[in-house]
Amino acid sequence: MTDARIDRTVSRAVDAAWRIEWPQLVAVLTRLVGDITTAEDIAQDAHLAALEQWPRDGVPANTGAWLMVTAKRRAVDRIRRDATLARKLPLLEGELRADLDSAPGDPASIVEGEISDDLLRMLFTTCHPVLPRASQVALTLRLVGGLTTEEIARAYVTATPTIVRRISRAKRTIRDAGVPYEVPSGAELAERLDAVLEVVYLVFNEGYAATAGDDWMRAELCAEALRLVRILCGLMPAEPEVFGLAALLELQASRLRSRHDATGRLVLLRDQDRTRWDRLLIRRGYAALGRAHALAHERGRAPGRYALQAAIAAVHAMAATADDTDWRRIAGLYAILAARFPSPIVELNRAVAVAEVHGPAAGLDLVDAVVDAGSLDEYHLLHAVRGDLLARLGRRAEARDEFLRAAELTANAAERSLMLARAED
Repeated sequence: MTDARIDRTVSRAVDAAWRIEWPQLVAVLTRLVGDITTAEDIAQDAHLAALEQWPRDGVPANTGAWLMVTAKRRAVDRIRRDATLARKLPLLEGELRADLDSAPGDPASIVEGEISDDLLRMLFTTCHPVLPRASQVALTLRLVGGLTTEEIARAYVTATPTIVRRISRAKRTIRDAGVPYEVPSGAELAERLDAVLEVVYLVFNEGYAATAGDDWMRAELCAEALRLVRILCGLMPAEPEVFGLAALLELQASRLRSRHDATGRLVLLRDQDRTRWDRLLIRRGYAALGRAHALAHERGRAPGRYALQAAIAAVHAMAATADDTDWRRIAGLYAILAARFPSPIVELNRAVAVAEVHGPAAGLDLVDAVVDAGSLDEYHLLHAVRGDLLARLGRRAEARDEFLRAAELTANAAERSLMLARAED
């Protein structure tokens, strides 16, 4: 292998490790130094160290452990230089003595529990009520989900500079308000729950269908969202919507292996090999959904937004083939969801279900109502759905235009390829 190819391989390894490990690095470092911005700076130092050392020394066997130990070394150096952080030094040195006696490539002293606990602390810190909801979600997606500001902007159909300013203001607000880096309890825990659940949901969605890049999915984000929601189920065992979200994510995750073929091309739901769906995750989803309904009934509540979406996912999971899908039930559930939690995205999904029950013309009427509202003009799936319905109605030229528009709007290479193929079909 040539030097240029080796450099590219190492560079990709550094980028992949950085993207995956960055949330854990920042979470652990925030606990150690007590400030998010300082933690980000130290994590960046570890990233730069990898860029300098891995091409020379080789990619370590455990890249995450290497980055964590290196970041902690940098934290010790920073604390020694900064008098305002001096009180943190005994804590850090006591915790890391074994780490600092070993080589950075040795993961033996990295404690798994600290990462889980610190990410959960970060999740609740960034969802503190001192922040507006939009800032809570943006900051948590950045720090816990590891999404870039560009990815967050696309998820919210918002300009990237707006997201950058929102995140910067949120970090300053947390620092100035002295928000404690901890998992709250009692009423304070419940107060932050909606924001926390929304963030976990959005992290999973970004993993399930990445907004940008060459890969159709980012499995590490789905796994992180699943891990977080399972922790929340243990933390809040009497909260129905926690289990509703858990059910939704378990059921959606059960399809991950079937959503692409051997070449990496995406496979639509109706074409998936359902024998590849993970039956264990489906059983976990059913169990969580049953728990969500039981808890809601005990409290005299109707199912929440996540439980309703999970019920829709459960109908798909029950169908052995695409033709066995109970679309009438799915359309009914979407009607309930649209009435209780209206949004243009829900309407678009409802249109797909209605088209399966009453034909593409009925679905197109609902899609055109969403188009007329104008809120999803830049959303590629609006044009993809409209193109599909137009194609089924034989309006091929119009369908081709919609698929080309969808391809133009998506930043994901796999989706773009599919939309262009459908336009040419």
